[in-house]
Amino acid sequence: MKRRMLACAALLFAACGGTQGEKEGAETVEPRTEVTYGEQIALLPVAEQGGLTINEALRNRRSWREYNAGTLSLEELSGVLWAAAGENRPSEGRLTAPSALALYPVRVYAILAEGAYLYDAKAHTLTRVAEGDLRKLSGAQEFVFSAPLNLVYVADLSVYDGREIPAERARYLCGQDAAGYAENVNLYTAGHGLRSITRGSAPEAELLAALGVDADRCFLALVQTVGR
Repeated sequence: MKRRMLACAALLFAACGGTQGEKEGAETVEPRTEVTYGEQIALLPVAEQGGLTINEALRNRRSWREYNAGTLSLEELSGVLWAAAGENRPSEGRLTAPSALALYPVRVYAILAEGAYLYDAKAHTLTRVAEGDLRKLSGAQEFVFSAPLNLVYVADLSVYDGREIPAERARYLCGQDAAGYAENVNLYTAGHGLRSITRGSAPEAELLAALGVDADRCFLALVQTVGR
């Protein structure tokens, strides 16, 4: 009797199609939480598994110059920032991207239509450093001005103080670090249905001033656009 009841239950379950997540070939609908902008944006934890395989992301990776103005969800914003420079070994304070001498001189700023924010990897938060739309200061091409997110990688040379590293060499190391951050983002976007492009052009002096950055010890290493 028990065996017959179980068989009937299984047939009924199959006839009803099972749950959405258990249907073979069913697409998983990604949650889309709207970003609440303010002095600070608390980002979401990034799932350990998600997106395409690394091989698929590498095949999809390309530089995009066409974006729509649609905003990113909180999940997407969280994933992009974590990919760039988030902690992947919190107990060691190590990030997703490598850094020469593990000094991590590069700061990541998120330029959004609602303001400019500084990323804190340890807290996984964005803190506003400037109000208003600064996207026209984060690049020189038209698509930059309407894309939902521009990342600005600012290198702080003061982290090399006392290490007897020539200034030119320190700038080179910062550039390598920023390139690692940016390529992490390129692979993340390629694997999660987003678009991105790494760029080198922006009005540096104006941008650093708007962000409140000391230009005597910091410089603009790279910029990057992310969107759909």
